[in-house]
Order: sequence, then C-alpha cells, then structure tokens
Amino acid sequence: MTDYVSPFAADLIGFAGSFFIVAAFAYSNLAAQMNALWFNVANFLGAALLTISLTVNFNLPTMVLEFVWMAIAVFGIMKALMKRRIDIGTAE
Repeated sequence: MTDYVSPFAADLIGFAGSFFIVAAFAYSNLAAQMNALWFNVANFLGAALLTISLTVNFNLPTMVLEFVWMAIAVFGIMKALMKRRIDIGTAE
C-alpha cells in the first residue's frame, strides 16, 4: 500500500481514525441517550481508517484489534438497524 499512501498521509488517516473512535467514546459518556447507530458507525469508520494507516505503518497486534473493533461495530450497526426496523414496524 506504500505505493499509494505516503507514510505522512497514513499518519493523517490514522489520526482521523483515532478522532472518530475517541469522539464515539466521548459521545457514549456524555450523551443523555445514546444513538447506537451513530456510535457504531463512528467506531467502524475509525477502525477502518486506522486499518488503512496500519497497512503502511504495520503493527500486527493493533491490526488484529482494529479488525475485531470493526467486527463488533458491524454487529452493533446491524443490531441498531434491526431495532429501527422493528420500531418503525410497530409504529405503523
């Protein structure tokens, strides 16, 4: 991937990913009522951006962590979408 992304750009992408994960964490602690879909999308996006960064600045334990983080976020996104679908169905 280093042919496509410079180490500096990879760092910027990684910082953006870190921002999304920290923002989601802060949101989960500050929100009176948390939006699970937003929370999990932000976590997925953060982990995906960090994964892109890790293709240039590789670290195996962190790469594994990001894949697990994304898998949990996908589960959370699916759960939140199913709940919305059920809530919409019961409102009709």
